[in-house]
Order: sequence, then C-alpha cells, then structure tokens
Amino acid sequence: MVTRILTGEPPRLKASAGTCDTHMHFYDSRYTALPGTPLPADASVADYRQVMEWLGIERVVIVQPNAYGDDNRLTMDSVAALGMDVARAIAVVKPGVSDAELDELTKTGACGARIMALHGGTIGLDQMDAVAAKVHPFGWHVIVQINGREFPDHEAQLLRLPGIFVIDHVGKFIDPVTPDDPAFRSLLRLLETGRCYVKISAPYETSKTGGPAYQDVGALAKALIRAAPDRMLWASNWPHAQAAKFGYPNDATLLDLLLDWAPDETAIRKMLVDNPARLYGF
Repeated sequence: MVTRILTGEPPRLKASAGTCDTHMHFYDSRYTALPGTPLPADASVADYRQVMEWLGIERVVIVQPNAYGDDNRLTMDSVAALGMDVARAIAVVKPGVSDAELDELTKTGACGARIMALHGGTIGLDQMDAVAAKVHPFGWHVIVQINGREFPDHEAQLLRLPGIFVIDHVGKFIDPVTPDDPAFRSLLRLLETGRCYVKISAPYETSKTGGPAYQDVGALAKALIRAAPDRMLWASNWPHAQAAKFGYPNDATLLDLLLDWAPDETAIRKMLVDNPARLYGF
C-alpha cells in the first residue's frame, strides 16, 4: 500500500499569489477504468485541496488520466467542483469528436488535448496530427508525452503542429541523457520555435540518480529553464499514479527543486504564475 502524503512540513519556497500546478490527475473508483492502466487509490478534490493549502497553490490544470481513456467526466466534474476561476482541464479526445462536444468541453474549462505515446495512452502520435487539427479552431493546444530519446524521430511532426504545444515531464528522457545529447538538442530546437512549452515535473519517473535532488534530470531542467524561462511550467504530477513503482515523493520537496533548478526568483515566478496564467487563460 502506498502512503499518500497530503500535508507536512511546508516547502521552503514561498509560492506567490496565483501559483499554478499545471499537471495533476483525479481518480475515483465510481468511474470505470481501462484495464492495464495505472490506477491508484481514489484521489479526490477534497484531498487535493489539502495539497493546495500545503504548497500554496491557487490554480490547477487537471489532466485526463490514462485510466479513463476519452471518458472525461471525472476531469470535467472536478473542474466544476473547483470552479473555472481556479481550474482548467486537458481532455482526451479522438479525431472523430464532434464540434458540439468540443464546444461544450471548451465552455466548461477544457483548453487542451492529451497525446500519450507511452504505454496506456489512448491517443498516440499516429493520431496527433488529426486531433491537433480538430481542436486548434477551439483555441486548444496539445500536450505530448513521449520518451524524450525519440525527439529526433518525431521533431518534424511536432514542428508541424498548429499553434502552441506542451511537452511533459522535462521531456521524459528514459533514461536521462546529458544536455549535449542529440535528443536533448532536438527538444531545444523545438523550444526555439517560440511555440513549445515544457513542464518541469515528475523527475522521479526517469531519474537514475534518485531523490531528493535528481541531479541527472535536474541538469536537463536547468538547461531548459535557462533556454526559455518564459515557456517553462511547474507541475506536481499528483497523486503520482506510479508511486508503487517509483516510491511516493514529497510534494513540498518537488516544489523546492525550483530553488536549485531556476536561476532566480524572476524565473520561478514565471514558471509558477505568469507562464501558466498566459497559456491557460487565468
């Protein structure tokens, strides 16, 4: 049994007003989960409110979990519970989704579509172009999670995306590379477009050096923040769906990594407040 931490010693980093967690999930056993996808114990809005109070989070972007495929009800219900002044959603939609459904999702807080090219994902790179074309007229962007080592193979496809796109989890290099690796250089070229954002999140899922410092992932995070501080986003990845595999991290410690990874308070504020407010329309 994984012990979930909802409160504890506060982070050393004092979050500014408007701090946003740009990637987390809710789980509820009342909703049918797809077999073979990570499914932690129920993680509710009430639980997450405790985390928000603990860390000083005021805004949140709820990402549709792999467990529920394109059944976005729990995610959208959670936006409604928190309120659109606080929450936005990243949904999973298929290329055949109707304009009426996209319109309703948009009105109720959705602003992006999830592309998950790793195990358990509903929409992979083979459908990304079609989904992006479908959602772009509604003002949505796509968020993409792949093995970062494959960026050179998919760089051209990512460059074709209309508008803004977001890369998850420090690029999610499995296993971490060095900043001079060709795969990481590919991610830096995507940043140079001015249309690419990267989430500084979930280092525990890929690090080989381990916590609490995650030096190998940290070297990549520092390089990304240095390259494009105006397009970096911080995220908790709560409730850490694969904690049984990686160990349950301390969310305050994850937030405090920014004190080491970001060069100054200005960059931290951009990542926590300014960049997500601009991207998600808060």
